[in-house]
Amino acid sequence: MLQRRSFLASSVATAAALSLPDIASGAIRRFGKPRPAKNADHAVIYRNEAEFCSWPFTMGFFETASSLIVNFQRAKANYGDVDSLNHNVVGRGGSTLCSARSFDRGLSWDKEPLQEHTGNTLAAHDGSAESILDLGPLDFQHKDTLLWTQSSNFGTPNGRPYVRISKDAGRNWSRSYRLPLEGQPSACTNSSQMVRSDGRSMLMLTTVSADGWTRRPMALLSTPDQSTWRFLSFVTPKEDPYGATDGDWAKLASSFAFGGHRWFYPRTVELKSGRILCTLRCQRSPQGDMWSEMYYSDDGGLTWGFRSRINDFGAPTSLVYMKDGRLVAVYGYRLPPYGVRAAVSEDEGLTWNPEVILRDDGGSWDLGYPQAIESTKGKVMAAYYFNSKNDKIQADGGVRHIARTIFTPD
Repeated sequence: MLQRRSFLASSVATAAALSLPDIASGAIRRFGKPRPAKNADHAVIYRNEAEFCSWPFTMGFFETASSLIVNFQRAKANYGDVDSLNHNVVGRGGSTLCSARSFDRGLSWDKEPLQEHTGNTLAAHDGSAESILDLGPLDFQHKDTLLWTQSSNFGTPNGRPYVRISKDAGRNWSRSYRLPLEGQPSACTNSSQMVRSDGRSMLMLTTVSADGWTRRPMALLSTPDQSTWRFLSFVTPKEDPYGATDGDWAKLASSFAFGGHRWFYPRTVELKSGRILCTLRCQRSPQGDMWSEMYYSDDGGLTWGFRSRINDFGAPTSLVYMKDGRLVAVYGYRLPPYGVRAAVSEDEGLTWNPEVILRDDGGSWDLGYPQAIESTKGKVMAAYYFNSKNDKIQADGGVRHIARTIFTPD
């Protein structure tokens, strides 16, 4: 086990920890050729040939007492016009956030009519938080108490964070309440909540610098009176000592989304030992040159240290903590052959086994953003957006739709 590490340690030790696993652990990574997933079963959750359906990772995923819920965005799309599918413009013709439910652990999912989330405009944000006390007492550990965070202008200097809450397994939702900026130029959320073992809600946000090109994940913790969330810690250092994503992105990128960013999309799980793991997306380009890193905290999220780089390429990552103690990381793979992949760790994320290929039949880089869960004992279900090279409709890849794969990790 690694010793608890604080960012108050020397700058030399901190910089070293950002690149390699702890040398003292003796962990040396062994590589092998990627192999197909065992018992992989694929199915379509939702598809419409006039829509662009996408991004379940950031839209929300919930496990209630009786069902699984996957959220995704569907937008009007013209597959006869490739330019209309560009991420900088998709959705301008109209988009809706939808929920699909499964009552058999991901084997099958609701079809039309899906639950739609409309009419929840975001109020003006002045940087302060709003109290949620009017919702009454909340039990964050209750399976049917759901939290869904959203942002305006995600990943930009104008990002503003909000939270909505359901007390009845997602059938009804509160209005959007402002989360605090905590003095930051901006803050963005990506539906990332973890309930700590003491019952406190920890939300993971990403701050963005005033110029838009520095991102830094941070944790907010619910207050004792359950009125709001306040700053707890930053996950990463203020600056990247290696400059892994440095570049003249202000000139080269068409938008903030298509430039290089070291750390964002934080997602956490708590292990039985109490250790908290946090996966982060890093990218030089969202069209393929992107990877996933893992950080850890042994003190409830107060301080964080680097744990490992999960893969060569692939992000964002959904992390599954299996009942047998293994970790399964599932991520989109945006380099040829395009698809969805996974990696398994047997030592709490210090080292990772060779990649498992869930799918390699993608039609383009425009896929991934998985949400994954242990569906039944020893099996993982991953929901993601996808486009197939075998689709009869091709527009820089097939129709963007929501699919799922159930597989046995090894």
